Amino acid sequence: MRINKYLALHNYATRRGADELISKGKVFLNGSPAQLGDQVEEGDTVEVKTPKKKKAYRYVVYYKPKGVITHSPSEDEVDIREALIDNSELVGLFPIGRLDKASSGLIILTDDGRITDRLLNPDKEHDKEYRVRTTQRLRDSFKKHMEAGVEIEGYTTKPAKIRLVNDNTFFITLTEGKRHQIRRMVVAMHNEVAELVRTRILNIKQAGLKPGEYRVIQGDELQEFLEKLSLA
Repeated sequence: MRINKYLALHNYATRRGADELISKGKVFLNGSPAQLGDQVEEGDTVEVKTPKKKKAYRYVVYYKPKGVITHSPSEDEVDIREALIDNSELVGLFPIGRLDKASSGLIILTDDGRITDRLLNPDKEHDKEYRVRTTQRLRDSFKKHMEAGVEIEGYTTKPAKIRLVNDNTFFITLTEGKRHQIRRMVVAMHNEVAELVRTRILNIKQAGLKPGEYRVIQGDELQEFLEKLSLA
């Protein structure tokens, strides 16, 4: 991989900051000064001749209410930034991923850009859980077909975990996040979503949060979260 990406993944700096370190001659690849664009191969030795400083990143879990846009709202819409504008301690944080306007539930807010790909890339298979209520009774074959994978517009979804609650409510755990995926999966099963709530992201749970509320992720919960993302 490119050396600036390598340094970013090993918590030395952002990619832009890594380029600055390289330009200043602070980075060495196999004992020689590194150059911008160098590739790091397996077995290579990378050294940084400067104290390794880790930024004090912030992590918050926010319960997005139904009707709030994750980001990029139109003129008549409210996004998360506007909904939380009075909370000065959240300045500089941005949402990781999306929840559509009609859905509610947990979303991570942070200033740590490292976790974006780690959390959202389906190849990482990081799980998220949702509670779904449908407009009609679930068919007897619903659980079997949803868990095996559903074809939506030419794409077959990855296997999922389904836990039935009653005739029209279930929990689903996914390791991917195609646009409106759950809604499209339910439609493919001849039903429609009446309510969709994200209840868990990896080990981050609702834990009493109500729509519009948030809490700082810290302590053992944060440690486990970062370990699952290979950042601790």
